[in-house]
Amino acid sequence: MVSPAILLYDGTCGFCQASVRFVLRHERRHTLCFAPLRGRTGETILSRHPELVALDSVIWVDGAGTPAERVRIRSAATLRVLGYLGGPWSLLTVGRLVPPILRDAIYRLVSRHRHRIPVASDDCALPSTLVRERFLA
Repeated sequence: MVSPAILLYDGTCGFCQASVRFVLRHERRHTLCFAPLRGRTGETILSRHPELVALDSVIWVDGAGTPAERVRIRSAATLRVLGYLGGPWSLLTVGRLVPPILRDAIYRLVSRHRHRIPVASDDCALPSTLVRERFLA
C-alpha cells in the first residue's frame, strides 16, 4: 500500500487553518492527509529530519515512514499542494520556473506576517467523518 501524502501545517495559525480548508474545498482526489507540525505525527516526521525541527513552515511529506520518504518545504511544498489540487490551480505550478531562493523569500515574507492576515472564520461546520479521518494527531 502506498503511504498517502501528508501536509504538515501550523495548527495555531488561523491563516494556515484557512489554507487547509481551502485545500479541502478545492481538491479533486481526496487523498491528502493533514497534521499539525507540533502534533504527534508532525513530531515523529520531524524527528526523522532533525534539520527541519526549528522550521516553522508548511511541509509536504511523500511516503511518510517509508525508506522513500521525501519532504518539501516552504515554496516547494506550496507548489506541490497546487499540483495536488489540479485543475486551474495546477497552472500556478509554473512558479517552479522562479528560482527557489526568490520563491522562498516571498514565502518567508508571507509566513512572517501570517498571524496578522485576517481570515474568515465563518466555516464552523464539522467536517464529515471521511474528512476527519484524514486529520492525523
